[in-house]
Amino acid sequence: MAGLADFPVAGVIRADDYSRAARFYTEVLGFTTVRIPSGPGDAGMFAAGAGTMVSIYERPGMPAPQNTTLAFGVPPEKFDGVIDDLKSRGVVFEEYDMPEMGLKTVGGIAEMMGTKTAWFKDTEGNILNVVAM
Repeated sequence: MAGLADFPVAGVIRADDYSRAARFYTEVLGFTTVRIPSGPGDAGMFAAGAGTMVSIYERPGMPAPQNTTLAFGVPPEKFDGVIDDLKSRGVVFEEYDMPEMGLKTVGGIAEMMGTKTAWFKDTEGNILNVVAM
């Protein structure tokens, strides 16, 4: 057994409102619904790129994490186009100024070690990241 390196991985996202989150992930981010929750406490599954999955469960009142919950790696030559497309779909990118980390966004985009990166929040307050890689 080689650990878990040979198996698919899925991100898990909490939502105050599952229906609202599902609309965001399908209509704004373009994910495909794979499984709809069957009842309270159940989670929906969404297909993202390259065989990855995201599971979303409803948990009203649970605060959103204050760290990045999902990161999307895009080829450097597609980064600007992806950002522009997301903006056209209503996504608002976060502005950060964290000198202790060498992080400062300009127009929602930071350059760290020669790599472009940007953060935004989903409808549930989860922080998502797009990074050129």
